[in-house]
Amino acid sequence: MDLGTHRDAVLPRDAAAATLVARVHDPEVGGPCVAAVRGEDLVDLTGLVPTVSALLEREDAVDLVRSAPGGRTWPLGGVLDATLARRRGAAHLLAPVDLQVLKAAGVTFVRSMLERVIEERAAGDPLRAEEVRARLAGVVGGAVSSVVPGSPEAARVKEVLLAEGLWSQYLEVGIGPDPEVFTKAPVLSAVGVGAHVGVLERSTWNNPEPEVVLAVTSRGRAVGATLGNDVNLRDLEGRSALLLTEAKDNNASCAIGPVLRLFDDGFGVDDVRRTEVSLRVEGPEGYVLEARSSMAEISRDPLDLVAHACGRHHQYPDGFVLFTGTMFAPTDDRHRPGEGFTHARGDVVAVSAERLGTLVNTVTASEEAPPWEFGITALMGNLAARGVLR
Repeated sequence: MDLGTHRDAVLPRDAAAATLVARVHDPEVGGPCVAAVRGEDLVDLTGLVPTVSALLEREDAVDLVRSAPGGRTWPLGGVLDATLARRRGAAHLLAPVDLQVLKAAGVTFVRSMLERVIEERAAGDPLRAEEVRARLAGVVGGAVSSVVPGSPEAARVKEVLLAEGLWSQYLEVGIGPDPEVFTKAPVLSAVGVGAHVGVLERSTWNNPEPEVVLAVTSRGRAVGATLGNDVNLRDLEGRSALLLTEAKDNNASCAIGPVLRLFDDGFGVDDVRRTEVSLRVEGPEGYVLEARSSMAEISRDPLDLVAHACGRHHQYPDGFVLFTGTMFAPTDDRHRPGEGFTHARGDVVAVSAERLGTLVNTVTASEEAPPWEFGITALMGNLAARGVLR
């Protein structure tokens, strides 16, 4: 399906007033360039900051992106066209992060938390999910939605669910004192806008997970935001939480983009807290799924999640990005009654937010997605050969 229909929505609605960072793969230099989005151009900043990680560590990052003299320029429209058409022989956008560790917080919204309990109780079998869903709703109702994680009230809810035999490790991290924070994927493995996203061939129950992603410095300070698709295999994780890595970390299973919006006088953490994320899935057979997720409904504040991820207990010398979780857990049947939603190859997934843009990707099997070959060694070698490392 043609991704070009999303072209005009790739950048944030207020892009002209935003401080936007992109990564551009330029075939002429054989590697990625750090770029500022300025009007109708992408301006190369690699001579000043060789990586996005290095850029974010600078106190003057916003000023640098907005006004520092750069190197080459690329026409924004041409790069967007090449990106969405997957013309890899032309300059195109990559995921807007590089050396940062790719972290994720799970079970941070009540709706998705309950769906995690359901897939665990159903042991990864979508046909059993509706039965478990009805039982859980009968016991819990809407009681969990207003519970503050780690509070005395949360402890009382835990007692009720234990008595009913419905307590779960997902409820523990959803309303207990400690959130689930895990490493989503290896450094540099994220794909960007326009790329294929992958699910394992053998997975029969899976879904996209549209999320807001925070960019955090080595000092633990959130300095920007973008969008992500934390592709999830419900059948694998439902069988056992010990399969989380196999469910979450596969070729092309982590999408981030389209660009990174830095926090400045016009956009900050409070704007992230108010962000509404939209999801649209268009199937090759004409199937359409639409949903919305509001960050206002998150059960833990985004900065609390950052504090759990890093501090005296854990450092990230090159910074990290943090998927903040999703409330999206589709239950509508797609292929057969009782099986709920699962992806089909060729699905076009668009994750959107007005002030962050649109991350659009096409679903394929992880085994068939382009292999990940450009790692840390390749990046350092490329930057060294270009003379931009200092």
